[in-house]
Amino acid sequence: MNQKYTVTVPELGITFSTGSIAALANGAVNVAVGETNVFVAATVAQNMKPGQDFFPLTVDYREKYAAAGRFPGGYFKREGRPSEKEILTSRLCDRPCRPLFPEGFLNEVQIVGQLLSADQINEADIPMVNGASAALAISDIPWNGPIAAVRVAQIDGQFVANPTIEQMFQSSLDLIYVGNEKDMLMIEGSADQIPEDRFIEALAFAHNAIQPIIRGIRELVALAGKPKATFALVGATPEARAIIERVVPADRISTAIFGHEKAVRSANVKALKEEAKKALLAELGDGKFTDVDLNVVFEDLQYKAYRQTVLARGVRADGRDAKSLRKITSEVGLLPRVHGSALFQRGDTQGLVITTLGPTKDAQDLDALTGGVKSKSFILHYNFPPFSVGETGRFGSPGRREIGHGALAERSLVPVLPPEDVFPYSIRVVSEIMASNGSTSMASICGGCLSLMDAGVPIIAPVAGISCGLMTETAADGSIAKWTTITDIIGEEDHFGDMDFKLAGTTKGITGFQLDLKINGLPFEIAKTAIHQAREARVEILKNMLGALPAPRKDLSQYAPRIQTIQIDPEKIGLLIGPGGKTIRRIVETTGAQIDISDDDSGKVFIYSNNGEAMNRAIQEIDSLCGGAGGGGGGGAQIENGKIYTGRVTGIKEFGAFVECLPGKEGLVHISELADFRVRRTEDVVKMGESITVKCIGIDEKSGKVRLSRKAALKELEAQKQQAETAPAEAPTA
Repeated sequence: MNQKYTVTVPELGITFSTGSIAALANGAVNVAVGETNVFVAATVAQNMKPGQDFFPLTVDYREKYAAAGRFPGGYFKREGRPSEKEILTSRLCDRPCRPLFPEGFLNEVQIVGQLLSADQINEADIPMVNGASAALAISDIPWNGPIAAVRVAQIDGQFVANPTIEQMFQSSLDLIYVGNEKDMLMIEGSADQIPEDRFIEALAFAHNAIQPIIRGIRELVALAGKPKATFALVGATPEARAIIERVVPADRISTAIFGHEKAVRSANVKALKEEAKKALLAELGDGKFTDVDLNVVFEDLQYKAYRQTVLARGVRADGRDAKSLRKITSEVGLLPRVHGSALFQRGDTQGLVITTLGPTKDAQDLDALTGGVKSKSFILHYNFPPFSVGETGRFGSPGRREIGHGALAERSLVPVLPPEDVFPYSIRVVSEIMASNGSTSMASICGGCLSLMDAGVPIIAPVAGISCGLMTETAADGSIAKWTTITDIIGEEDHFGDMDFKLAGTTKGITGFQLDLKINGLPFEIAKTAIHQAREARVEILKNMLGALPAPRKDLSQYAPRIQTIQIDPEKIGLLIGPGGKTIRRIVETTGAQIDISDDDSGKVFIYSNNGEAMNRAIQEIDSLCGGAGGGGGGGAQIENGKIYTGRVTGIKEFGAFVECLPGKEGLVHISELADFRVRRTEDVVKMGESITVKCIGIDEKSGKVRLSRKAALKELEAQKQQAETAPAEAPTA
C-alpha cells in the first residue's frame, strides 16, 4: 500500500504531498495553494539514444477544464493544443531546472504538470515550478536541487510574496524569482518603470521568501526521497580528445574565431573540425570514433577560447571590450501602407517591426482557467524564420521559443502604453526577425517602441532593451573565482557563456526582465553589476532610437482608423444595441463605420472609420437614436424634421417607399421624392431591404406621419461635399 507524505510551508500557505498517486513515475508531487492544485511528475528514460549529443529535457504543463468545473469549447469537447499560457508556464519551469542536471547526463527527462483544481484566487504557475523541483528532488534522477519559486508584487510601496490574482491588479511589479539557498537561478517579469536600486531590493526580498519552500522540499526528501541513480555520462574518449587537441590546439581555435564576423567564424571552425576528423580517421580508423567525440571536444575548445581573453584582458571575439555595444541603426516609416513600421539593427541582429491599430473589439479574448485578465488589447507577436540565421528549416506556426520571446517583448512595452480611455485602440505589433546574432527579443522591444511611435501611439516614455552576458572562471571547490559581465552578447557568447540577462526599460526604470543561466546559481554581486551595466547601455540605445524619431507622431497614418468618442445616456445602451444586436448591426452595415460600446456602463461609444462621411453618418444615427451627446432629451428615439438618416426600405408601393429611419420608426418617401428626375416605378430606384439616405421634410402634426425625401438628402450631402472641397485650409495652430 502506498504511503502518503505531506509537508506544509505555513509562511506561504503551500502544501506538498507525495506517495498516494503516480507511483510508477520517478518522482510525483501534488502542490496545493488554497484550493488550487497542481500535480507534477518527473520521469527519466533508462536508456539513451545512440549518437545523442544533447540533453533532451521536456517540460509540459497543461490546464484541464475540469479543474475549473467547465467544459472545453469546440466540437470535440476535449483539450487541444497547448495555450500560450501553458507554453509560457512550461518554459518558466524548464529554464531554472535545466542547468542543474549533471554535465554529460543525456538520458531523456520529462516533467509533466497538470492543473487539477483552480480556485480562481491563486495562480498555478508558481506551484508548477515548485512542484517540478520537489518531484525531481525526491526522485532518483540526478539533479542538483532543490530550487524554489515565488512571485513578488509591489502594492502601495510594499513587497508582497505570492499575491492573489486579485492583488496583482493593484501591483506595479510582477517578479517571478527562482533560486536555491544561496543564489538566484532565474527571474522574469515586468514592472512599471521600477528604479534599478528598488528592483535589487525586490530580488533580495524574493530570495528570502523562497527559503521556507526550500526547507519544506528538503523535509519532503527526508521523508520520501529515493537514492539518486547512477547513469553513464557522455563525453569524448581520451584517445579521440588527445588527437583533436593535438591537431587543433587552443591558439588555432582562438585564431579562427577572434577578429572575424559571424559567417567567417563559423566557416573557420567548420574547417578545423574537418581537419580533426581526418586526423581521427588516419590514426584511429573508421568506426573507432563518433561525431559525439568531435562535437564534445570542439564545444570544450570554443568554450575556453571565448572566455580566455575576456577574463584575462576584457577583449571579446569581435574586438569589443566588456561594455561596448555593437553598431546600432534605427529607421522608421519604411512601409507605406501599414500604420507604423521600424527597422532596428544592432550588429548582425535585425528586426523589422510593424504596428497595426484597430477597434477595441479586436482585443484578444483570453480563456485562463485560473482567473485574471480576460482580454488584452495589446498583442506582440515575434517571428523567427530560419533564414534569419542563414539556415533552412521548419517555417510555419510559432514554436515555444517564439512565443516566449514575444511575451517578453510584449510585457516590456505594456507599462508605457497609454490608458485605453486616452487611446481606445487595440494594438498589434509584429516583430519579423530578418537576421539574428544575439538578443532578438531585445531588438523586438527597441523596434517595437519605434514602430508604436511611428504609428502615433502616445506612449508614456520610450523603451529599449539589452542583454548582459557573463564569463566565469571556476575554483577547485566549484565557486566562482573570477568573472566579467559583458554587454550586448552575440550568439556564441550566449551559447558558450554563463548568463543571458535581458533587461528592458526607460530612462526612469525597468519595465521587463528575464534571466537565464547555464551555471548553478548567480551571486547577487554579479546580478547588481549586470543590472547597472544594462542601464548604461539602455540609455545609449535610447539616444540612437530618439535620433530616428524623437517623439510619437502627432497624427495617425492616413490608413489607420480614426476614432470619435461620444457620450450617451447609459440607460440607452440597450436601445443602441437593439434586440439581439439588431440596431447596432444596422448602423454598422449602413454607414461602414465600426462601433464599440465601453464595457464599464459609462455610456461611452467609440466610432472607428477611415472615411469622414461614414464617421459623420454613424454619429448622426447614434445622436438621432439616443438623444445626442450626454444622452439628454427624452425624444431621442423620434424622427426629427430636417434631419438626415440612413435607413432600410421596409415597403415598396406604387406611390413610393417606406423607410425605417430608427428602430420601429418609419416614414414615406413619395415617388416624386426618390430622385431629381421623373421616376416611373418605385423599384427602378430602390429595392426592398436596401439601405438609403433620406431627409425628413415634414411631420403631420395630427397623424404623426413622417414625410421623407431621398432627393433632398442627396442634394444636401452634395452641397456639403462641395463646400468642404472649396473651403480654404485652416492655418496651423501653435
